[in-house]
Amino acid sequence: MAVLNILRSNWFIIGIILVILFAKFDPGIGSKGGILKPEITVKYFAVFIIFFNSGLSLKTEEFAKAILQVKIHAFIQGFTFILFPLLMQTMATLLAPGPFDRHLIEGLKVLGCMPPPVSSAVILTKATIGNEAAAIFNSAFGSFLGIFVTPTLILMVVGSQADVPIATIIVQLCMTVVVPLITGQVVRQFVRVWLERTHIPFGSIGSFILLLIIYTTFCDTFSHEDLNLDTINLISIILLIVIIQCVLLTVIFVISTWKPLGFQPVDCPALMFCATHKSLTLGIPIIKIIFSGDPTMSVITIPLLVYHPTQILLGSVIVPFLRGWLLTQRKHRNSITMHV
Repeated sequence: MAVLNILRSNWFIIGIILVILFAKFDPGIGSKGGILKPEITVKYFAVFIIFFNSGLSLKTEEFAKAILQVKIHAFIQGFTFILFPLLMQTMATLLAPGPFDRHLIEGLKVLGCMPPPVSSAVILTKATIGNEAAAIFNSAFGSFLGIFVTPTLILMVVGSQADVPIATIIVQLCMTVVVPLITGQVVRQFVRVWLERTHIPFGSIGSFILLLIIYTTFCDTFSHEDLNLDTINLISIILLIVIIQCVLLTVIFVISTWKPLGFQPVDCPALMFCATHKSLTLGIPIIKIIFSGDPTMSVITIPLLVYHPTQILLGSVIVPFLRGWLLTQRKHRNSITMHV
């Protein structure tokens, strides 16, 4: 039973491993021109469904609860789209002379440009009884910003390697990301009561489609026999990403609890998770658009593929500690209030 619970709670991470193994076994099925025809089914339909799904499930009315918390928004969005990209750019520059695969280094730069996720940061913040409204607003707002900011940042950091014109990227992003998001939001207004009654598993649906995208991406990679990534590089990138996340989570905890900045204890989890988490759902489609036709594309996605499950695992580990800390802070504050 314990094993089944572990498998059930980590099914998406296990799914990523399995689809990569299947892609390695017979890449012809999901590669360009294969049976699945990913150049049509994935490039247009799968990505459209993911963002229509997000638009349909997104509770935009909850943004009003947190819209005036400008200091929190400025910190999270500034860290996500300015400080994080600068950090990864600096790290990539330091690693460039070493033995690291250069495409993995490009992947680190791309990782730094990613927006926050819509779901994981919110779920973890809610689990810690933190400022859920701020997490919802910043995750959604960051995702919308990411539609335009992330491709621009990627083109800035990778330079001429991204040979797709900016106009083409923006048009394709609008058709496969913006249009389905807006369509989903419009449809939601007509079927909101039905959606709340039926409890459709939007997260699971999006995750299954995302696994299909990851599968076809790696099928394309493995169909190029000249592309290899040694075990040492892979293990090194995993350890590096774990270290990066541990350091960033610690730094943001210290900053958010520094009294002169004026953040409340309840804001701490939202700041930690929203500022450090990166979106796989938005990131993979954007990478596929920008690096379309590049045989090294899936190596570039590896840092993001490693980062995503790591952020969920590390977040799940620290949730009980953050929750206990918040409850202690709340009791302490109540005690002071009673004495006053």
